Amino acid sequence: MTTSDAAIAAEGLRKRYGRSYALNGLDLTVERGVVHGLLGPNGAGKTTAVRILSTLLRFDGGSARVAGYDVVGEADQVRRRIGLTGQYAAVDETLSGRQNLVMFGRLYHLGARQAKQRADQLLEQFDLTHAADRSGRTYSGGMRRRLDLAASLILAPEVLFLDEPTTGLDPRSRNDVWDAVRSLVAGGTTVLLTTQYLEEADQLASRISVIDTGRVVAEGTADELKARIGGDRIEVVVHDAAQLGAAAAVVARIGTTEPEVDADTRRVSAPVADRMAALTDAVRELQLAGIAAEDIGLRRPTLDEAFLHLTGRRAAAEEETAAQGGSSGTDGDAGPEVPPSRRSRPLVEWSEEGVAG
Repeated sequence: MTTSDAAIAAEGLRKRYGRSYALNGLDLTVERGVVHGLLGPNGAGKTTAVRILSTLLRFDGGSARVAGYDVVGEADQVRRRIGLTGQYAAVDETLSGRQNLVMFGRLYHLGARQAKQRADQLLEQFDLTHAADRSGRTYSGGMRRRLDLAASLILAPEVLFLDEPTTGLDPRSRNDVWDAVRSLVAGGTTVLLTTQYLEEADQLASRISVIDTGRVVAEGTADELKARIGGDRIEVVVHDAAQLGAAAAVVARIGTTEPEVDADTRRVSAPVADRMAALTDAVRELQLAGIAAEDIGLRRPTLDEAFLHLTGRRAAAEEETAAQGGSSGTDGDAGPEVPPSRRSRPLVEWSEEGVAG
């Protein structure tokens, strides 16, 4: 895929706050019609990237195109083709769900009838018809989030930016939002998703970019990122901590690298090449050695482990470089994470006939 075919294409993006870089050479390519996850620790630059790509923030270097248009030179064209949902739901609690959507429709310059029709379509799409005429203050967190997503889709954007959309939601509400996002992508919308929930990226994103210290440090599918720290692993939990050393010796003969030993959980683990043969050999050798195992099994790395491995190793290397008096490649830390722009309550008056400026 060439950058000209991409929904989002950023090259060498830089953004500096004082002496620190929030973005320090960010390269990002997002294909059309997918969910692309942007993962990173606090301060990594995720929200800064979203604000730049959605034309809310100027950058200091590099280039970026969204939906085929330059985010600086053709900002108006970009804005006509994107939607943005920040970390906090922007629902006017004094209005009903329908009134919220009609209001946003009018602010997008839809006629009164068209705004009401679009509101009804979105209420049905996000399963909010039953609560359409209820006050926003009666909505649950998940319902508010779905209404917020609906407001972002008044003009059916080509690209939707979701900045940590399920922060603070309970599991049921989070699943509701996930279902809504899947529905959007099925309809052809491209979604750039920033999240700190690795399960969320695992569930939704077909491709993930891991960002740290203002640049992408790894990219791939969830399975590809997990494979970066090895494939299947065998794990043995012994009954008696005194047998940890003997169990580690057994696992060392079966695994492909030196085993990891966790004394607190009495656990020994190591990556293996042949999962079924490794399991059979482990059971046999533990029995022959007289080692009592509370648990033995095979598992694959989680995205959480891949994330910690990819970002933790980098942080450790930079700390070592700094301790030796060198430069980590960034000017100071990763820079402050700028809060996303919240939709402020418009300066309009509501009436039964619609919105008056």
